[in-house]
Amino acid sequence: MTTTPATAAPTSASGTAVSDDALDLSRVVIPLLRGVLYQADNPTGWALLRRHQARVRDHMLVMGLELVIDEAEGYAHLRQLDHDDVDIPRLIPRHRLSFRVSLLLALLRKRLAEFDASSSDPRLILTRDQVAELIRVHLPQSTNEVRLASEVDSLIGKVEALGFLRRITGQDRTYEVRRILKAYVDAQWLAEFDERLREYLATLEPDADEADGPAAAGGEDHTDG
Repeated sequence: MTTTPATAAPTSASGTAVSDDALDLSRVVIPLLRGVLYQADNPTGWALLRRHQARVRDHMLVMGLELVIDEAEGYAHLRQLDHDDVDIPRLIPRHRLSFRVSLLLALLRKRLAEFDASSSDPRLILTRDQVAELIRVHLPQSTNEVRLASEVDSLIGKVEALGFLRRITGQDRTYEVRRILKAYVDAQWLAEFDERLREYLATLEPDADEADGPAAAGGEDHTDG
């Protein structure tokens, strides 16, 4: 009779065996530290997060991070805890967004709200031209179409790098608007969107250089992804 040898448990560099619980925690903590954990993209990680939520939350607090879970939207992310009276090093860096990147985020957030109000589909898919149409009417007038197209593509690339747009595989220049955007551009900011947009447009001059905008459209800190 033959027997199948048992799979050896992973060990640390010191030779200490790593428990299954520790491995489960790693499978949740590492994706969260890298960016947003989406239920649809990582159902295994999402199930582990729900099972070990209290442990993950306590683990993150040690690093000065708050675990934020949106069950309805199906994503979880980390937020830096800021204590004015306590000196805690920041693990999540701030990303100061330019004026126009902030504007595009707000326009995408408004489009997402309109989509949710009229559709039961959980995914908002936009082509490059549809994203461009959102932003180009708010850019300074220019007769240089090549320069304008380059500007639009640059803005889309920056928003994609931040993790708020995801390119759809197999579809030419098509993007999904990621729902984590709702955590960064909140409902109050959106309600004041038209007034803020008027203020923004009043500062624009044709072919002016980009000016620094708010750190994030909704007042939150960003991580890449």
